[in-house]
Amino acid sequence: MATDLERAYDHCRRIARSEAKNFYYGFRTLPARQRRSIYAAYAFCRICDDIADGTSSLEEKRRLLAETRQALLRSNNGTVSDPMFTALADTLTAFDIPTGYFEEVIEGVEMDLAHTPYQNFDELRGYCYKVASTVGLICIEVFGYEDPNAKEYAVDLGIAMQLTNILRDVKEDAQRGRIYIPVDEIASFGYSEEELRAGVINDAFRALMRHQIARARRYFDSGRQLLPLVPAQSRACPAMFIAVYSSILDRIEASDFDVFTRRVGLGTPEKLLMMARLWATSLISAYPSRR
Repeated sequence: MATDLERAYDHCRRIARSEAKNFYYGFRTLPARQRRSIYAAYAFCRICDDIADGTSSLEEKRRLLAETRQALLRSNNGTVSDPMFTALADTLTAFDIPTGYFEEVIEGVEMDLAHTPYQNFDELRGYCYKVASTVGLICIEVFGYEDPNAKEYAVDLGIAMQLTNILRDVKEDAQRGRIYIPVDEIASFGYSEEELRAGVINDAFRALMRHQIARARRYFDSGRQLLPLVPAQSRACPAMFIAVYSSILDRIEASDFDVFTRRVGLGTPEKLLMMARLWATSLISAYPSRR
């Protein structure tokens, strides 16, 4: 019979399987112990995102996030009955993950509640750090690493992925009243926030998007340096993230930067093929042949 902890982790697995459309395939490549803890971390982030993106009033969203923060802080003493927090508390202990990383995730989604356009990239980078780089830092504690430079590369990989999300979701975010591309850069390319909200694709928009994609790729170049710093058995997971999200950038470019007509993404067969290839490569690295 399954224990309460096993049921808690299975609850997180079901959340990840249902909601983590791009991440889930990377999660599946991890060893069992790491995989279930990543499910728990993902479930926490999913709950925070769902609160911020939901239809509740602003006041209710703030209340729910405050409750989530308090539940996080209480989870380590076993006073929270929610199965997600049961699994998360075990993960925090097993991998010695700072609770502060999860608190910063909450701070990041709170920034979306009273969203105002970011005036420059420094402001946007601060947001990306809280909602994505902190997740990268959580992940490497689960993956394992020894070189302290792994933290820098995990931060940059998180930024690269969040920048990709921003470019892919321009239309959906604008419909929520959110514009993430820095205001000074929109203006510098001769485009406007009004045109973005209207879905105007012109030469100015294409130039703006080329600039954004080039920046995201530079962060991916840095993030790739994380791969040799994590154990080979865990390496396929971040490699999968890089492959999927880099492909999204490629497809945005190939669509002539049309992110308004349809959401750019990869199909399940493509992601399964990527997963198989990267998983096999990581296993070969883990068990080198002897000569």
